[in-house]
Amino acid sequence: MPKANILAVEDEEEILELLSYNLGKEGYNVQAVTSGEMALRSVKQQTPDLILLDLMLPGVDGLEVCKALKADSATRSIPVIMLTARSEEADIVTGLELGADDYITKPFSRRVLLARVKAVLRRGSEPIVTEEGGLVKIHELVINPGRHEVLVDGVSVILTLTEFRVLHFLANRPGWVFTRSQIVEAVRGDDYPVTDRSVDVQIVGLRKKLGDAGRYVETVRGVGYRFME
Repeated sequence: MPKANILAVEDEEEILELLSYNLGKEGYNVQAVTSGEMALRSVKQQTPDLILLDLMLPGVDGLEVCKALKADSATRSIPVIMLTARSEEADIVTGLELGADDYITKPFSRRVLLARVKAVLRRGSEPIVTEEGGLVKIHELVINPGRHEVLVDGVSVILTLTEFRVLHFLANRPGWVFTRSQIVEAVRGDDYPVTDRSVDVQIVGLRKKLGDAGRYVETVRGVGYRFME
């Protein structure tokens, strides 16, 4: 089975060489560029399966590149993993809201790099909803939106409408990191005035009701939440 084509965008030569070496050793085809302008030109010439995008680029920075890619119907479906410094939490949030799929903080290990790349590529190639009608089966959970029902190891768990919406939204995209604002936008309803702060309250209640399965709802510090793959 052919390996994916990955575009690596990083202006620090040492990091770019590290990315190219580790990904190439794993069998991926890597195209390496050092600026946002080069990245946009490269994507037009050959559509990659995944883009590793540094946020701190000279000229057109990573956020601008991400925004341009997601605004174009020809490129918006290309998965993007942001490469960031640990102090760039605000930029991470902005990037995720622009449509980036995940992020890796620098410095990073080879193991983390390959795990994140494999996870994002897998999301694009496998269906997330397991059956028709929005039914989600993941780990020991079965989530049925048609019946507003959640089963954990076959045992029914009673959730409020908002808790159910939050769980279904996160579990339907396992591994994806969502900001509080994205969760608010996805689950907002007339029954409950969902705000950024109330998302945290909903998560606390959701974890408590799910028992041991509550561990799958992970906090991504400074960013938001994701459902464990």
